[in-house]
Formats: sequence, structure tokens, C-alpha cells
Amino acid sequence: MTAMLAMMQHRRKKVPIIVHKESERAHQWSQVYSEETKKQSIPVITAWQLNERMYGELQGLNKQETADLFGKEQVHEWRRSYDIPPPNGESLEMCAERAVSYFKEQIIPQLVSGKHVMIAAHGNSLRSIIMHLDKLTSQEVILLCI
Repeated sequence: MTAMLAMMQHRRKKVPIIVHKESERAHQWSQVYSEETKKQSIPVITAWQLNERMYGELQGLNKQETADLFGKEQVHEWRRSYDIPPPNGESLEMCAERAVSYFKEQIIPQLVSGKHVMIAAHGNSLRSIIMHLDKLTSQEVILLCI
């Protein structure tokens, strides 16, 4: 939604069109064949690798409910540590592995080829990419507020 809202306000007034890459058929179905439409649109590529960190058994609970179930200190450790995942969830380190890998494999080549790329993602995915770009340590990244 953030990407779509930002692109709708772009000064060139191009229409965002989602390009699906989950499967060959999905990719074929999202092709734009009209040259006029191509000129008036901007591709949006979705990637699960940029999704928010999976909080496992904490998913869907608010902070108070989580603290009531597991204790305030334990919840703080899960949320603010780099390498300790919540039960059946991802640590920031695990989230970083997928987000940074996607960034290196899919986004950097686009930038190197001279394309402009806007990344709209979630806090921990962005935090991971910033950690990689700014060469932050695991202690520095947990203090980073996005």
C-alpha cells in the first residue's frame, strides 16, 4: 500500500502495475502488451523476501498480551535481540538473510544498470538492508529505529 500511494503521487503520474513473478503463468498474465500502456505505467514487483519478520507464536498479539503470556523481559529479548527468535518465528538475523539476499540478487543489478528503484518494505526488512549497506554490527542494528 505504501508503494502504491507513493507512486500515485509521483510527478509523472504513471499508473502502478503489479508484475507477478511467483510462477511463469502469473508472470505471463501480468504482461503489458500495449506500448501506450507501458509508457503510462510503472512496474511494481512484489517479493515475499521483503515481508516483515515472522513473529511466530507472537503473531497477532499486542505487546500487553505477549508480556502477560511470556513475561516482559522475554518479550523484550525476542523483539530487540539480533539472533534470538520468538517461538516458531524469525530472529532479525533470519529476516536479514532473506532480505539482504534479495537486495543483492534483484535490486543491486537494477541499480547498476542505471534504473531507479523504490523499495517499500517493512521495518525489520529495511533495518536488515540498512545494516548491510551501512555495515552495522548486530548490536548497532538493534538500536536502529525505522
